[in-house]
Amino acid sequence: MNITPQAYSEMSKKAEPKSNVIVNTLTAFAVGGGICVIGQLIRNAFETAGFDMEQASMWTSVILVSLSAFFTGLGWYERLGKHAGAGTLVPITGFSNSISSSAIEAQSEGLVLGVGTKIFTIAGPVILYGCTAAFIYGIIYYIFSKF
Repeated sequence: MNITPQAYSEMSKKAEPKSNVIVNTLTAFAVGGGICVIGQLIRNAFETAGFDMEQASMWTSVILVSLSAFFTGLGWYERLGKHAGAGTLVPITGFSNSISSSAIEAQSEGLVLGVGTKIFTIAGPVILYGCTAAFIYGIIYYIFSKF
């Protein structure tokens, strides 16, 4: 059977599920905003308990990363992601989820050859480009702060 690219494109358009962009966008916004609200509530609780802003922010980050990894291990974060889409990609929890899910998938291959080699499969490019962008921004900031 010889299928032309145009015929393949038409067949794939018929087979792909229809997506409601407005509902998906609102759901992602609500879930991402909800995660941020939870983070803000945790930070406010630490500040109310007497922590300064820097300490409260640090502990909030630790708790959000830990909760994300825990919920990933239980399979809850993946289920939330199926319904919320990009809303679960809030930077700190999404990053924790990507590392945790890679580690969980690779654990059957052992700690060194499985988890150790594959834990940064998804997160590695984020770290690389984040550090590169920070370096470039730092150089630009340095140059402009001198003039």
